[in-house]
Amino acid sequence: MTAQRKIILETRGLTKHYGGVQALNDADFTMYADEHIAIVGDNGAGKSTFVRNITGVEMRTRGEVFIDGAPVNFASPQEARAHGIETVYQNLALADHLDVPANIFLGREEVKFRLGPLSWLNKKAMNARAKELLEETGIKIPDLSQPVAGMSGGQRQCVAISRAAGWGSKLIIMDEPTAALGIQETTRVENIIRGLKERCVPVIIISHNLRQVFNLVDRIVVFRQGRIAGVLNVKEASGNDVVAMITGVDQGVHENASYI
Repeated sequence: MTAQRKIILETRGLTKHYGGVQALNDADFTMYADEHIAIVGDNGAGKSTFVRNITGVEMRTRGEVFIDGAPVNFASPQEARAHGIETVYQNLALADHLDVPANIFLGREEVKFRLGPLSWLNKKAMNARAKELLEETGIKIPDLSQPVAGMSGGQRQCVAISRAAGWGSKLIIMDEPTAALGIQETTRVENIIRGLKERCVPVIIISHNLRQVFNLVDRIVVFRQGRIAGVLNVKEASGNDVVAMITGVDQGVHENASYI
């Protein structure tokens, strides 16, 4: 008998309305612990709203979210991170004036001791752990002591991904991880994502890059007009199938697609 696959994330009827604007409606979503999933769709299709309501950035209008089969209702991104869910946003959320270890431990600083309102950081331990995390994700940054403001876009993205990989014990969500990168830096980041797959770290990627999507994930979830329009297995689908779902043209274009 085949072992049952573990569900890491599930949503049922996830809905978000902003007054009269229906940004997300009845999103039923299932993700297994051994897969990478891409979320695609036009601007305004509901992709980012879906992620914000999973990670506690916004409060959902209705619906349910389950992590490891247990219902959750995160009131903030900090609560989501405490449950092992990390998000790499397009703006990366890095502190430009701080170095690599300080950014990786941002909000989770290790302290040697506290004296009233003052505290002394354990920089040695943070530097050592930062090096370990970078090595685990295959990231090479020659000088970890330099402020990230002086780094290339690819290096900054790698720092953000390394931070997510270090703390994201259950799930990592990446919003357009290579949108502003050149070819070489894009390849570098994609290799890191493949490394996360080899380490069995589940990843959700929001992307407009269909080449990247087909190269990196197992399934594609298509959003259209605030709803999940369908789900495609990358081994059985083509770019035309994805475009057809995104635009709503020719719903019967692919016989193995799951239309919703």
